[in-house]
Order: sequence, then structure tokens, then C-alpha cells
Amino acid sequence: MLENFGDAPFYPDRVPRHVVADIAALAATLREQVSVPFGVNVLRNDVQSALGVAAATGGAFVRVNVHTGARLTDQGLIEGTPHETVRLRDRLDADVAILADIDVKHSAPLAERSPEAVVGELVERGGADAVVVSGAGTGKAVDTAALERVVESRDSLGLDAPVLIGSGVTPETAPGLLSLADGAIVGTALKRGDETTNPVDEAAVERLIESVPR
Repeated sequence: MLENFGDAPFYPDRVPRHVVADIAALAATLREQVSVPFGVNVLRNDVQSALGVAAATGGAFVRVNVHTGARLTDQGLIEGTPHETVRLRDRLDADVAILADIDVKHSAPLAERSPEAVVGELVERGGADAVVVSGAGTGKAVDTAALERVVESRDSLGLDAPVLIGSGVTPETAPGLLSLADGAIVGTALKRGDETTNPVDEAAVERLIESVPR
């Protein structure tokens, strides 16, 4: 997944045009070099730009931090715009999946709501294709009980939407967590010295892959 993590402090919604151009150029270059699926996340919450880049460069998915509802963040109040995102995807005729966070990291809810209600709104009313469960911040471990509640909510609603882990997966925790979830987005544990801003450590990637249950 490509994201503008180096742009902190992040823009709350629409990013400047040069950021979109940079990510699009990187995505096009990546497409030429690899055959595995890739996605785009434009921080903090510019899913329309992410969707445009993915559609133009052959990306398979976008991640959106706040897809439905609203969250208090370090960028202020961020509100989801699923009505714009899903309609833009239709206009672009793009085969791009929407991975939507629940209980978004680095944020707080305006009111406590049940996981079943939020999952239902993300998928049934918001049109998300998958639900992402994260810890409190970048690289922070996910709460196993919270993950279980989201999976149970998805199943009780009869939804065909994968539940993914969005942070904190390591070679040590991967077997247990991936026995519950359908997949994971991993960044920090793959970097040199477990520092999010460091380059990728190939040995760390190999350790994680070897730990994943087959």
C-alpha cells in the first residue's frame, strides 16, 4: 500500500495537487515493477484522490480512515463522505475495493456505539468492501477482544466483507490474530529497527511471512 506518511502534520481532507501527482507517479512506477495487487491511502482522509490514483494506475484498493460517521482527530473533526466516494467509483467505473477503518487509530468517537451498528453502516449503508480494525496508533497492537467483536458483528449481520487488522501485527502475534481476522495491513514490523519511517527490512518481511499460518 502506498501512502503519504511523510506528510505529517497531515491535511484533514483534500491534499494539495502536487501530493496527488507524486503518489500517482509512484503508483505508476510500482505497477511497472511488480505484479502483486497494491492500494493507495492518501492521509489523512482524502479518499477521492486515493480512488483517482488507484483507478488510473491499476490499484486494487483504497484505504479510508473515516468512511462513515465522524471522528475527533489531531486534524480536528473529520467526517466520512461515502456518498461521494462510492459515486465517484461508479463514475470512474473502477474495480477498486474500499477498505474502511472502524474505531480509527489516532482518533476518538463522538459517541460510543456498538460494533454491530458501525460495521453495518460501513458495509451495508456506506458500501465498504472490507473493515479494518486497528490499535490506538500507528504500530500499536489491536485489542483482541475488539477484533473478536467486529468479526462477530460481521458474521451476525451475514455480511460478505473481510475483517482486516490495520496495525500492530508482528511475527509473534500474527498466528493468533490471523486465526481471527481475514488478513492484515503491516508496516512498522517490516521496517528496520521496528521504526515506521525506516526503510523496509527484507529479513523482517521474511520472518513475518514465515509466521503466517498456511
